[in-house]
Amino acid sequence: MATEKQYYMTKEGLAKLEEELEFLKTTRRQEVVERIKIARGFGDLSENSEYDAAKDEQAFVESKIATTENMIRNAVIIESDTDNPDMVGMGKTVTFIELPDGDEESYTIVGSAEADPFEGKISNDSPIAKSLIGHEVGEELSVATPGGDIQVKITKVE
Repeated sequence: MATEKQYYMTKEGLAKLEEELEFLKTTRRQEVVERIKIARGFGDLSENSEYDAAKDEQAFVESKIATTENMIRNAVIIESDTDNPDMVGMGKTVTFIELPDGDEESYTIVGSAEADPFEGKISNDSPIAKSLIGHEVGEELSVATPGGDIQVKITKVE
């Protein structure tokens, strides 16, 4: 039997998923059921686009519930490496400067389930994270980016 995919996430990421699941199961599921009830009142179901749309939405919500339950069931909580607080790893925020111009960037390395680049959270599977993980404050290294490799110096790990 194949092993299920593991979803790496922080405790906060797991809590957010659990909240989302609760919302989907209680509020969202009930809203869709109400839409289906209302749409049934519009007449012949074979020609009722409101009913079809509501049933499609129901399928989407149920799929989202199943996916979220699977992610929670297979969650692996990221524990910060306290043995070496200066080493980049999952669950840590790394700050670096681009060389030679000195543009500073900070990212928190999280699992793919909670990655959100717009909030400064990048997946451990991203090229940037893969380049940084295992390196320490003060190191200069080449980091892969979608626009090509850049040289950086790690200035802080939290």
